[in-house]
Amino acid sequence: MSFLEWHRTPWGKASGGQWRYALRNSLAMCLALWIAFVLQLDEPYWALTSAAVVSFPTVGGVISKSIGRIFGSLMGAMASLIIAGHCLSDPWLFTLSIAFWLGFCTYISNHYQNNVSYAFALAGYTAAIIAFSTVNVTDTLEIFDIAQARVCEVITGILCGGLMMMILPSTSDGETLLISLRRMQLRLLEHAAMLWQPEISLRMRTSHEGVIGQILTMNVLRIQAFWSHYRLRRQNNILNYMLHQQLRITSVISSLRRMLLNWPDQPANLAPVLDQLLKELHNPDTDKYRLAHILQLIAPHDPADYRHRAFFLRLRHFCWLYLRCSRWLQRLESATPAYEIKPPRVTALARHTDSYEAAYNGLRTFLSILIGCAFWIGTQWDSGSSALTMTAISCVLYSSTPSPTKSVANLLKAVSLLSVFCFLIKFGLMIQIDDFWLFCAFLFPVLVTMQMIKLQHPPYAPLWGQLIVFMGSFLAVTNPPSYDYQSFINDSISKIVGVLLAGLAFQLLRPSSDKRKSRRIIRALRRDFIDQLSRKPQQNECQFESRIYHRISQLNQSQDQEARIWLLRWGVVLLNCSHIIWQLREWQTRSDPLSAVRDVCIHCLKGIMTEKGVQHSSLDATLQELQRMSNVLAQHPEQAARDLAGLIWRLYCSLQQLKQAISPPEAAAMTPATS
Repeated sequence: MSFLEWHRTPWGKASGGQWRYALRNSLAMCLALWIAFVLQLDEPYWALTSAAVVSFPTVGGVISKSIGRIFGSLMGAMASLIIAGHCLSDPWLFTLSIAFWLGFCTYISNHYQNNVSYAFALAGYTAAIIAFSTVNVTDTLEIFDIAQARVCEVITGILCGGLMMMILPSTSDGETLLISLRRMQLRLLEHAAMLWQPEISLRMRTSHEGVIGQILTMNVLRIQAFWSHYRLRRQNNILNYMLHQQLRITSVISSLRRMLLNWPDQPANLAPVLDQLLKELHNPDTDKYRLAHILQLIAPHDPADYRHRAFFLRLRHFCWLYLRCSRWLQRLESATPAYEIKPPRVTALARHTDSYEAAYNGLRTFLSILIGCAFWIGTQWDSGSSALTMTAISCVLYSSTPSPTKSVANLLKAVSLLSVFCFLIKFGLMIQIDDFWLFCAFLFPVLVTMQMIKLQHPPYAPLWGQLIVFMGSFLAVTNPPSYDYQSFINDSISKIVGVLLAGLAFQLLRPSSDKRKSRRIIRALRRDFIDQLSRKPQQNECQFESRIYHRISQLNQSQDQEARIWLLRWGVVLLNCSHIIWQLREWQTRSDPLSAVRDVCIHCLKGIMTEKGVQHSSLDATLQELQRMSNVLAQHPEQAARDLAGLIWRLYCSLQQLKQAISPPEAAAMTPATS
């Protein structure tokens, strides 16, 4: 039989990296289980589960996830002590308290990102795990002992995962980050070559979304590298600066495209010069002299040709920006651990989410726990704690996923399979084993095989990941061991019911559609942009830029192409306009009339842009006025006036795209267009 051949088995197909990953995580889980038995903890399987949860392919990911899990577990344990200690005498007060805490944790975990999100998710369902298991406890000291045991088991699993990561380390986070930064530099040139073509294609939009998504993903790599590499921790400022610069280059590429589409009398040699320029930027040894020599081929000669001069200055800015970014990257790659690079200081990339959706998800969790507890109180079901625990885990964890219904369906499959598989293992094998190491001899190869299958079949990775994580709670390896058919079946049914309750909650209180999310995000974009028009905006140029790109990336996994197109279009338009506004603010002149013209341009934007959309009557009048102002200023004898004419023309090019906006994308009929 061909499927039994070694090279067709999961072990034969596994690469060296997959073997390392599977062995590391499986050894960590078995080690955690053994230490929990040595410490005589009453439910050692939680240590095994904790080690499975923190399994991550990189050192930085394990450290980052472990810190979030420790803080979350401690917060959850404290919350469970307060809730159970003060409310167990009144079931409905207990119900309202634990439901409120889980709803609050769901809101925070959806509102924030990275470790904060993960810590509050853990704080939510850790409190549920502890509090629901203490409903029949009358002694407060026993509640403390249970909470202490759960926290010890969690920390044991985390420490074992970290220990095995040091013994069998994975690929370097730092190397991955530096390689990604270098690849992004090259991809930006390919992106520029695509966007500067005159034709319009769907590939342009997908490429723009892809570039934005990759840069924001590198921010996650930066955080992992921060935790795992001392050298990159010292260079965190330069990493932040590099990501901001790459986002800025993306913005400049887009603004140059808008100018090309609205430039009627382009030089005949423009296209070949742009190709030559991009080829030169590919050369790592290039410098400003070589680039300036190429730029001279399309330098403007007519002082009144403000379009040519504005495009030339913007293109030169792109070249200098790309060159500066490449040189900072070279310095970062060659820096020693003791050498600290000091780039211009910037803030971290913005990570703001949809507060409305976060509150809605928190309400769903609150109502689910409230209804589940009411059923539990009414029926006095012995295994109600297991059902409510699974409901809490599902509602808290999956509320922030792009497709929570699919995630709950996967969990339901995993729970159903584990109910059958673990029943056979527990009552067919484990009941006959009285030696821990004999049990590990069986468990270890099973875990290794499951880890390999998860890596080798990406479409089924979420299912296998859930099978690995929840297997410990179904095997329920306790100290002393317990084998009760009725209790096992009742608990298994209750876990399935708990997942079904969460699935029902996601069906009745469905997450907002991508179209509705798009509308809310676009309104938030406009609101942030209106703030940029004020005399003292709350966000500087870099902060606004990173927030725009983060909001655009929030729908990057959406299947609603129309919503993604409109979100990308609005983001690009508002971002291009904001860059021009900041340049207008920095533009200096001694002429009061020219300063008044500059102020009129900024004021014009306030008249056409509101939180609800575009005022088309004002937009048409503003575009005509901007065109007239540019033509008049082009004849002015002062160079500052002609530079102002170029800035106004760039503003005109950016606003032209708003003519496609139909008051706003809430309208029923919309014609998709690219950015």
